[in-house]
Amino acid sequence: MNSTSNSQSQRLPLARLREWESLGYGMFIHFGMSTFSGDEGSSTPHPATLYAPSALDVRQWVQVARDAGMRYAVLTAKHNSGFCLWPSRDTDYHVGNSGDPTDVVGEFVAACREYDLVPGLYYCSWDEHHQLGSGTPQRIGWGNAYTTAAYRTFQTGQVQELLTQYGEIGEFWIDIPGFLGPDGRAEQYQQIASLQPNCVVNFNQGFTTGDHIETKTAWPSDLCSMERHLPSRPMTKEGYNPCFQLDIPGKGPGEYYIPGEVCDTVGWEWFYTDEDQPRSEAELLGMRLICRERKVNFLLNVPPDKSGQISPRFVQALLRLRDNFETCSGL
Repeated sequence: MNSTSNSQSQRLPLARLREWESLGYGMFIHFGMSTFSGDEGSSTPHPATLYAPSALDVRQWVQVARDAGMRYAVLTAKHNSGFCLWPSRDTDYHVGNSGDPTDVVGEFVAACREYDLVPGLYYCSWDEHHQLGSGTPQRIGWGNAYTTAAYRTFQTGQVQELLTQYGEIGEFWIDIPGFLGPDGRAEQYQQIASLQPNCVVNFNQGFTTGDHIETKTAWPSDLCSMERHLPSRPMTKEGYNPCFQLDIPGKGPGEYYIPGEVCDTVGWEWFYTDEDQPRSEAELLGMRLICRERKVNFLLNVPPDKSGQISPRFVQALLRLRDNFETCSGL
């Protein structure tokens, strides 16, 4: 595939995908019910009132990202606890009925615009609270998990809220898209594309190294996600090769330009815990340098604490990473 042109098989033009690639470095923000329950897998139901940040400051998150040299940010609007960081019409399990009714999604998008970052939103298809007959991993195991038509209707309703109430969203993350099934994924992708034609859609592939596209569990997708892994696909002289030859059922073989995004954590946990500490300066710098050299975006997770702010230890780690990166890059 010629890297200066785009396949007619794809929705987004090459110029838009290159624009997203140029962002380079972003902040992943895991915040929600699991911040307060300490239960990332959401195996135990928790009341909405457990979510109660004591000094919520969403602008601080985005300002930290800006100061760290990041150019975009992705917020977990709904993780697998099912708790929604906006006042959703489709459920009462949201911030409006919690210990702090702030519309976090709204504050986040506004802060991104204030600090000139591109806002992105994350939505998880695994939902322990709104099961609606689905077989979730906690109930029947990972290999057998699935969603029902009722749940998929619930999800598309919530995605419509997120993509029609807050203005332009640059990237939309769907986590664990395999549970939706091929028809559910196609419907979900088309909905996002129709509501926000310029939005880059990421169906998370999970723990992959970018050597292939998971067409059976994470397609269609505009991006190749690499969770907690660095790209190892055979490199061109320019780095990660985004050009893939794919044979998509119903469409046949075609060429696709699919940029890469590595997501990993500043410490070791996705959600904040008191015990979690930043990785060493050398490791964080190595992760960022490798992503730059291999030409994939680096989405670094930085979780706010129970007060609703990013803790000083993570702020300082990010600023040291910025300084070390600038020194190594000769900036």
